[in-house]
Amino acid sequence: MELHKKELENRSAREVFEDHLELAQKGELETDLERNYSGESVLLTNYGVFHGREGMKEAAKLLKDQLPGGNYNYELKLCHDEMCFLHWTGKSDVSVIPDGADSYLIKNGKIMVQTIYYSVQKLP
Repeated sequence: MELHKKELENRSAREVFEDHLELAQKGELETDLERNYSGESVLLTNYGVFHGREGMKEAAKLLKDQLPGGNYNYELKLCHDEMCFLHWTGKSDVSVIPDGADSYLIKNGKIMVQTIYYSVQKLP
């Protein structure tokens, strides 16, 4: 999906949110960051605060290391005006995440602020 700058800016929060989730499921991090995140985005997590697209890459690597080769299920998706919420779960051969919860503040077609909480449980 090739979108021009003006088209990207005019997307609703839900459109940005859905595009982000679709690209995340496909593992297309670079496209997701460029298309859906502000260069000044901030991510607040139970593992720290991450800034900008480089920070998003760092957080994504952390999750990938915690749930190697994992797959994710989106349990609940909600949006209201500029805010969206996601409840998700994840599973890999070595660990599970039963309680992922993300929130997003989306303005002018970009994710400006995101929060993520999740806990990792190692499998026996």
